[in-house]
Amino acid sequence: MSQQGYVTAPPYSQSQPRMGGFSAGFGPPNSSLHYGHYGDPNSSHAAPQPGMSKPTVPLGSSAPLGPLPPGTHQFSQNNFQSGASAAGQQPHRFQSPPPPNNTGPSYPPSSLHSQPASPHTASTSCTTQLANQLNSMQINSYGPSAIQSSHTSSGHPASFQGPQPLPLTQHQMALPPGPQIPPPANNFSGLCAQSSLPNMARQDGIPGSGLPNPNLQQLPGQTPGPGYHPQQGNYGPQMAGSQLSYPGAFPGGPAQLSGPPQKRLDPDSIPSPIQVIENDKSSRGGQIYATNTRGQVPPLVTTDCLIQDQGHASPRYIRCTTYCFPSTSDMAKQARIPLAAVIQPFATVPQNETPLYVVNHGEAGPIRCNRCKAYMCPFMQFIEGGRRYQCGFCNCINDVPPFFFQHLDHIGRRVDHYERPELSLGSYEYVATLDYCRNNKPPNPPAYIFMIDVSYRNINSGLVKLICDELKTLLDKLPSLLDQIPEMFADTNESETIFAPVIQAGMEALKAAECAGKLFIFHSSLPTAEAPGKLRNRDDKKLLNTDKEKTLFQPQVNSYESLARDCVANGCCVNLFLFPNQYVDIASLGLVTMHTGGTLYKYNNFQLNSDSPQFLTDLRRDIEKKTGFDAIMRVRTSTGFRATDFFGAIYMNNTTDVEMAAVDCDKAVTVEFKHDDKLNEDSGALIQCAVLYTSISGQRRLRIHNIGLNCSTQLADVYKTCETDALINFFAKSAFKAILSQPLKAVREILVSQTAHMLACYRKNCASPSAVSQLILPDAMKVLPVYVNCLLKSSVLTGRPEIPTDERAYHRQLVMSMGVADTQLFFYPQLLPIHNLDLKSDAVPAAVRCSEERLSEGGAFILANGLSMFLWLGVSTPPELIQGLFNVPSFAHISTEATLLPDLANTYSKKIKSIVEHIQNQKPYTMKLMIVKQREQPEMLFRQFLVEDKSIHGGASYVDFLCCVHKEICQLLN
Repeated sequence: MSQQGYVTAPPYSQSQPRMGGFSAGFGPPNSSLHYGHYGDPNSSHAAPQPGMSKPTVPLGSSAPLGPLPPGTHQFSQNNFQSGASAAGQQPHRFQSPPPPNNTGPSYPPSSLHSQPASPHTASTSCTTQLANQLNSMQINSYGPSAIQSSHTSSGHPASFQGPQPLPLTQHQMALPPGPQIPPPANNFSGLCAQSSLPNMARQDGIPGSGLPNPNLQQLPGQTPGPGYHPQQGNYGPQMAGSQLSYPGAFPGGPAQLSGPPQKRLDPDSIPSPIQVIENDKSSRGGQIYATNTRGQVPPLVTTDCLIQDQGHASPRYIRCTTYCFPSTSDMAKQARIPLAAVIQPFATVPQNETPLYVVNHGEAGPIRCNRCKAYMCPFMQFIEGGRRYQCGFCNCINDVPPFFFQHLDHIGRRVDHYERPELSLGSYEYVATLDYCRNNKPPNPPAYIFMIDVSYRNINSGLVKLICDELKTLLDKLPSLLDQIPEMFADTNESETIFAPVIQAGMEALKAAECAGKLFIFHSSLPTAEAPGKLRNRDDKKLLNTDKEKTLFQPQVNSYESLARDCVANGCCVNLFLFPNQYVDIASLGLVTMHTGGTLYKYNNFQLNSDSPQFLTDLRRDIEKKTGFDAIMRVRTSTGFRATDFFGAIYMNNTTDVEMAAVDCDKAVTVEFKHDDKLNEDSGALIQCAVLYTSISGQRRLRIHNIGLNCSTQLADVYKTCETDALINFFAKSAFKAILSQPLKAVREILVSQTAHMLACYRKNCASPSAVSQLILPDAMKVLPVYVNCLLKSSVLTGRPEIPTDERAYHRQLVMSMGVADTQLFFYPQLLPIHNLDLKSDAVPAAVRCSEERLSEGGAFILANGLSMFLWLGVSTPPELIQGLFNVPSFAHISTEATLLPDLANTYSKKIKSIVEHIQNQKPYTMKLMIVKQREQPEMLFRQFLVEDKSIHGGASYVDFLCCVHKEICQLLN
């Protein structure tokens, strides 16, 4: 296969020459493009690469609906091609898995349905052309029956015992090639612009005939359509008429669309994240997934299954962006798929899975390779009758210590192989010796220190009393002091607060006690008192969409950086509970929390009655979390590649040691890898993550996770084993790191360019030949565009004056330490219909796509993204549902002030509360429930979470973004 690609841009994470300003687009080959860690002046390991070529097509433009252009064919119903290799490509090395019991299509074949729509004002001729192209878009049905399912079904008990190579399926959608759209003027960004979107005609209930979910049938007594009457109030523009740009804008003004009734693209005909999730659940849910094969792709994070460790770490601990690395750096540069692992070393394991075994070699300590210091693991090969072993990472030959000697069996494996966790399992722990302790002394058990802001507002609001009352139940030895605190400060008039000296005092206390630990700080305002770390209000909306916008995400003063460094050095983790009612500069206050592995909680405009349950649940959970203290993590790799960049709630003094004052079960570190030589297909790519930490009982331990990936000289193998959820975790973290040093516009452009390059490389090198108008997506990445669009529309990457700066800084900090499951839900929320529940079943209803079109006036839906939860009620919600849930007679009587559902004895209420609890129990943050009634003001907030639609802040709809990515791909291929 040719490794000369069309790719003129450097790989996503290469640093760029000359760290100067950033020109619009990508500039000439020597442009000064840099992206986060790729252009980090402190980064000593990334080699400079040539610059990127400037895209000439706008991305993300909305699609007003126009008549079909003359000669356009109707939507074709041909099946997707099965993804045969390009001509001359080597055949795949593995046979496909056996077919499942039903070999029908993995997606229901769907067609595009025309809908009448009255002509409306639209944008310029550019946009009209795009509309015509959308209308002529051919999208073939998903998954022909000839293609076997990616994974065997439950009819095959040994479904995960052997290799699970995926058949190289692909999706084709015919769109006219990109060049038909005129390029934007030079002063516009390379992303697709938004124009005013005409109102669409609505059908009763849900548009399209093939309802993805039986729960979405139209309800009796439902009035037609999920349309919304004009909103009242000053809380934002109308969705349909929004003129906001994303992130550029089309030149020219509105024009009239005339002609016959307009057609529009049926959203059911483009790849659905929900369908992908449901397909994986049906083929792999409830089964045993054994980790006995190198490079196998695990079930999705959304699929419940039982994981058996048989030599590689569970996907609960490590997930990768691809489970087959390209053999050479040239291939990696060509495909531009980030090579990364998301490591959650203390991930919670369900009760029906085995907890980690602890290995104790006494004073001898863990066995390690003499050269690379890798720990004994299943990748070590025993030789010479068991007297020596070859390291799987560096190939060094080591002597086996006498106490560890064991004979080999007839296949060269130690006879005690299955009796030793470090030889047969992917994850396990070692008891560490004094060599691994500070000052060669055993550590003291970690301590918790609670630090309460007792300023006037917190005393007056009752917050201080609430905290003290709760701590009394948690700390039975301190009740008298906790009773006295609210009384001691009852008459305070002090409104100014300090912050940095509080952390300093807590750290010094831990240092004096010679132990690691956690500070729980409860704080509510900007620290304006004269003291170290004093801050001013610098929230300046004029900086948005300028080169100085990045300063809003950077700490205001340097003292917080040095304070974070001292805290990490002393094993002091800082948890911060914020109760702001105005700007508090989270970019500064949260810095120490982020670098010490702590957690940031925020409760805006805290009200004792409505917000206490959320806060108290968060506090209790945090105290009970499984946590490693005073931790240091090292990631080792086999020869040919190495870890180059790390993202997370971490601190790094050098390029290899990831330091964390604490690391809990919800924190994940995303690690990027680069080639430094050719990888061997036979030996694969091996990764070992070792975390040295102090347990809550004061024992020094090492937690080891090992995983082996495949390597291939065929790009098709790399694409076939990609994991979209892990890719989005990587893209989000690298982009959120990049905004500290680059303009947001540049970061957004690079994200779109990266997406287009990955898909164009697949099209050029792996897909069967087809017309240029076909959009071809690799099966494993078919929903990548919708997730990338969700990331682009996130508050962090959307510089809009309506979005508070603190909210953006808060989301940025949270995402930086999230694992794959949490970023998946955060960027694509779960939308559950609850109006047609099967009350006899324990199952949670299947989710529907995050779009206004899935709502219905007679329906009720729960939406959750891990931080927020909404209960949306249509105006025609059946009275019996309202009565069962709220104990009131009608829609008009529902109060939207409540943040908890009432405890009622009926079956319906119990079922909904159990669903809410189920969603809540899987996530680290307690989500406060917001009740939203259709056509009332709070609905504007709810609609921001319908991520497949055009955003009120100017983000493109999924359909529009898909068209724009396709045009970008066409540009690259041409």
